[in-house]
Amino acid sequence: MTTGYLSPKLEVRRAPEKGGSAVYALKSVKQHELLAVWGGQVVTLDQVLALPRDEQGHTIQIYEGLYLAPLDMEEPADCVNHSCNPNAGIHGQISLVAMREIAAGEEITFDYAMADSSSFDEFDCACGAPTCRGRVSGSDWMLPELWRRYDGYFSTYLQQRIELLRKK
Repeated sequence: MTTGYLSPKLEVRRAPEKGGSAVYALKSVKQHELLAVWGGQVVTLDQVLALPRDEQGHTIQIYEGLYLAPLDMEEPADCVNHSCNPNAGIHGQISLVAMREIAAGEEITFDYAMADSSSFDEFDCACGAPTCRGRVSGSDWMLPELWRRYDGYFSTYLQQRIELLRKK
């Protein structure tokens, strides 16, 4: 069990309009710079589904059938919200990096399609991005336009799935 990491260039702010909290850049961030590392306990989908509903949304899928659940609800990396036009992406299974330069004051976001292939945490999206899909689902990672847009920023297990599909 581990605790996570949040870059000292970032901070968590209360954001009730976003479901509770959000992460913002205090200073500018360079492309590919490490932003956050999720920590917690590795659990199965059955264990995720046994968690209270508000805690389920703070898990991240890290492999086929495995998730990382926070040790407490104050885990800073778990406050990074979804956007259909994100500025951050997954590196490996548990790290978040900047996909482009990020200015001070910008909210840090990633597209949950980069890590999630489960249907338990689907929701209507209101991110407001021009590319907003309107709904976030566990099958979004299968969209070829996201493969192009997020190439290199999918969780390792999803990138492997994508490579298999590309070969067909």
